[in-house]
Amino acid sequence: MSLLKDIFGKKGESIKSYEDFWKWFQRNEKVFSTAIRTRNRSDIEKDFFDKLSPKLNELKEGFFFLTGIYDENTVELVLTADGVIKNLVFVEDMVNAAPEIPGWKFTAHKAASDIKTTSIRMAGHEFKKENLNFCSNDSSNYPDEIDITVVHNDFNEENKSAIINGTYIFLDNYLGELEFVTTIDNMDIKSSSEVQTDLIPIEKLKDFLIWKQKEFLEKYDGVRRDTENDTYSMLEAELPSGNALLAIIDTDLLDWDSKASHPWILTVEIKYDGEKDNGMPDDATYKLLDEIENTILEELKDFEGYLNIGRQTAESVREIYLACKDFRKPSRTLYRIQNEYSNKIEISYEIYKDKYWKSFDRFN
Repeated sequence: MSLLKDIFGKKGESIKSYEDFWKWFQRNEKVFSTAIRTRNRSDIEKDFFDKLSPKLNELKEGFFFLTGIYDENTVELVLTADGVIKNLVFVEDMVNAAPEIPGWKFTAHKAASDIKTTSIRMAGHEFKKENLNFCSNDSSNYPDEIDITVVHNDFNEENKSAIINGTYIFLDNYLGELEFVTTIDNMDIKSSSEVQTDLIPIEKLKDFLIWKQKEFLEKYDGVRRDTENDTYSMLEAELPSGNALLAIIDTDLLDWDSKASHPWILTVEIKYDGEKDNGMPDDATYKLLDEIENTILEELKDFEGYLNIGRQTAESVREIYLACKDFRKPSRTLYRIQNEYSNKIEISYEIYKDKYWKSFDRFN
């Protein structure tokens, strides 16, 4: 026990980089491996989970993990973002930074599994290829969206919540985490009586998604947009509180017919104290907000696939909107900027998929 205290209890051993984390992990990997190989849950939790979680959180919030025996000679550690888009790239960066450690395999994201062996049992229900089907909800208005309905044979209003949760877990395992969260645009879960079209066996979903994604990439490969000469409109509104809302929006961009080529929406939220100015920033804060916005736009340029849709200011919050071709660079960029300005102002950000920019319909 004293040995464990010596290993894990070093004072002043802070984790500030991937390198710091992996050095710490490497020093303790034999204890971790032994705990996992015993297959004793209390040992795994005490000697591995309870040690690893604080160190990951020290580096960055949003890391989750799974572990198990990969083969007779190897223990696997799977790092996952648990489906949060803005954290996916950090999981990948973490695994890419991992050293070679004999007896260990490090994996980014939960991997896909064979449909023949994918089976989930929870809340008294089974989720497997024999009782799951799907159909595609095609729309002429949104032809590039991958919109599906999944049907579970036992679905009804009484077990709705359990069936929905189980189906999500099943698809996360079957498709793999990255494919599941980045490929499907919209998904609904219903009973067969609610679906008026032919159902497709769930085992064909992977092929369906590959075909749809290939079609999408071929359609929009190389599409870029220069916004230098676009028209920006200032929009004003009065909120229920009586305070003003001011927005500056690229209205030319909102009329663009190739929105789906930039399907990832980055929303940056900057909170400030606007109580004395009816929710608006004072002069010093206004300059800081513009500085932060310019820093973002200097790194995320339109010709590289990051389009500045505009911004909105109201009720002590500045929101900045960009449409992006990918989610990885915006995730890294905003995380760094968030940390750089953490002692000056509160910055948060989200990244989500919206191929037709429906979330900006309010500005039309």
